[in-house]
Amino acid sequence: MGFHPVLVLYSLIQWVLDKLLSPTPPPPKATLGRPRIAVIGAGLTGVSSASHCVGHGFDVTLFEAGDERSLGGIWSRVNNTSGLQIHSIMYRFHPSVKWVAGYPDRQQIVSQITQLWKKYGLQERTKFNTPVKSTKQDRYGRWIINDNPSLGTFDGILAAVGTCGDPKMPHMPNQEDFKGEIFHSSKLDGKTAAGKKVLIIGGGASAVEALEFVVHTDASTTTVLARSDKWIIPRNALVDGLLALNIFGQETVFSWIPEVLLKRLFYRDLEDLAPTSEGLFTETPMVNSDIFHQIRDHRAKWLRGDIVRFTEQGIVFRHRAKGVPKGGPGREVEVQGDMVIMATGYQRPSLSFLPNEVFQEPYQPPRWYLQVFPPEHMRYLSSYRISQSSLLTTNSICCNNCTYVNAIGTVGNYHIGIYTRFLLMFLMDPLARPQEFWMKRWIDMTTFLKAHAPTGAFDFFTYSELLYWFVFCIAINPFRWKWAPFVFLGIGSALPKNIVSREDRIRNGLGMKRRQLE
Repeated sequence: MGFHPVLVLYSLIQWVLDKLLSPTPPPPKATLGRPRIAVIGAGLTGVSSASHCVGHGFDVTLFEAGDERSLGGIWSRVNNTSGLQIHSIMYRFHPSVKWVAGYPDRQQIVSQITQLWKKYGLQERTKFNTPVKSTKQDRYGRWIINDNPSLGTFDGILAAVGTCGDPKMPHMPNQEDFKGEIFHSSKLDGKTAAGKKVLIIGGGASAVEALEFVVHTDASTTTVLARSDKWIIPRNALVDGLLALNIFGQETVFSWIPEVLLKRLFYRDLEDLAPTSEGLFTETPMVNSDIFHQIRDHRAKWLRGDIVRFTEQGIVFRHRAKGVPKGGPGREVEVQGDMVIMATGYQRPSLSFLPNEVFQEPYQPPRWYLQVFPPEHMRYLSSYRISQSSLLTTNSICCNNCTYVNAIGTVGNYHIGIYTRFLLMFLMDPLARPQEFWMKRWIDMTTFLKAHAPTGAFDFFTYSELLYWFVFCIAINPFRWKWAPFVFLGIGSALPKNIVSREDRIRNGLGMKRRQLE
């Protein structure tokens, strides 16, 4: 292998980040302290969150509905040909992750998740084959999983079930008449499209998964049948990073600039495929550079329209002109194919195991504090009389990476650790905890600031907007300032904990804690 200066520099950067920001793994069989966290889901987010907790000395139990083969979440279930579409520098879900490629494949990603799970001793803290059906609190405010105290009692709940559950496989008219093969885009291992005419139904992220498969297996032709036009952005770290810098998290008067640049420099002669009515900052774009190459080489087509029915030889498709809405008029054509790939996405995992009150309108997900902390939980907790010997469990629910709808940025980066440490801060420091009133006012403020966003305030955001939320949350409360290095970088937890102890002694001397508990 030749010398690659960029890869050497990238490896050096990752080594420095690991040394500076990775929490120290606990020794084997270590007894960890409280708060004790129940992490639900052993995917990328769950494993990362749990490793942050134990690395900072806090006990966790990781609950996973599947067996050990499910470790890694959605990445454990997709095809081996699937890989990361964004650059791995934007997918650093833990500081200790060390990528050896800019765009790692599925096996490399699962390997990193597994290494992280083992490095932080999570094997002995993971309960596989344990689906979580309910989470309730006892009279002391401690969480009980599945009404079964033998699973442990917990001070906090960190839901990490993600946004991709079981594959969606809708049945379409006359589908049984088709003489070829039909597969979901996540079930393509062991299959081949060599020499075949492949029809891909769907134009979202699952279509990217299908496109990777047909490129790897040398299909004869590929036709994407999409109900609507979606923004497609290049597989380029600089471009993706620049788009994520829109701190407003919505369409602005300047949005036309990146849209025009994409059309002129990326779409070029294929500008007809770009959306006309939907702005770039309204929905998660596809990240793919291959589809345009395939179209220009006449090995792929992208058709806009609606599925009418299957036939023996393919699909009758109502091809709509640009700008005509879904279900509108168009010309019906039969598109022939030997293989159909259903790029129809995944069912969204349910959060129904959480208490019912966290879903009360108008503050239901994603309209939560920082998008992950339910404010209605505060009112529910006020009915508890919590003993002085126990932790006050206000703000004890965090739904990390499972409430967002659309975004530009990444779901697998440093925010996983930041959200986890926010939860730990709320649990450890009474003066840093937001009250229900102020949580709701932040939600209302964000709604007001994004009142003109076509998607609503929380249905779309960018990564820079997310970072702004974090900074605002710390800056608005002076009692959180001491926690800033810990929350943002994972360093210096001893100092704020010592300060909290002193604050507790002062409050106890003034009788404040007694009044708070009565």
